[in-house]
Amino acid sequence: MNLDELNHVIKQKPSLEFGSIFSRSIDLFQKVWVQGFITLLLTLVTIIPFYVMIYIPLIAAGITDPEMLRSEDPPAIVIISMVVLFPIVMIGIMTFNLALQAAFFRICKQKDMGLIANDDYFYYFKDGRLGKILTLSLIMIGLSILGALACGIGIIYLVVPMSLFPVFLAFNEELSAMEMVKSSFALGNKNWLVIFGLLIVMGFIAELGVILCFVGVLFTAMLAKIPTYFIYKDGVGFSDTDINNL
Repeated sequence: MNLDELNHVIKQKPSLEFGSIFSRSIDLFQKVWVQGFITLLLTLVTIIPFYVMIYIPLIAAGITDPEMLRSEDPPAIVIISMVVLFPIVMIGIMTFNLALQAAFFRICKQKDMGLIANDDYFYYFKDGRLGKILTLSLIMIGLSILGALACGIGIIYLVVPMSLFPVFLAFNEELSAMEMVKSSFALGNKNWLVIFGLLIVMGFIAELGVILCFVGVLFTAMLAKIPTYFIYKDGVGFSDTDINNL
């Protein structure tokens, strides 16, 4: 579907039901919790190098001048280098995170519909897809900055449409990054309260895994993402072509 067709479908769909999405999310989590755990581990593994990158100037300065490490104030060049690297690191983290989340939603669709397919966690790293994801990451970071500038209130509003970016990425590859953003806002604005409530409630439940010696949260964290799949399924839906392409 193109953008106009997608927006028309969103307008025609009935409003989302909190209870239905909540219960189905719990049921689907029982089928994909292993895949969710693997996705989370892959996310951690891929973003750690970006965090290390921030400290490269400090490490390099420490190697060339060991006495610098004993100083409370590092040289200005080190601080400037770290500041310059920070946005690059954030873009890299956001890009990889979006790609892995989109792959997880693709797996959720396969399990939900009983389709037999491989769990391809790196599907969106192939065939030049990362370029579009990079653009989507830049837009997401820009919106986050704008939301933060609005005394934080903007972030509360933006958290709903931005949470939908990965699922539109997963199921609408024919759209441009900006069209995905517009569609996310169309669906998010129509059902803002329901989506916000699902994000808060499911996010809280997902964090309960911390009770199991903190390790359990690694297994439950992705539960917070599953409602987004059903938000898309109920708010947009899938065509026969979409199913056959998996």
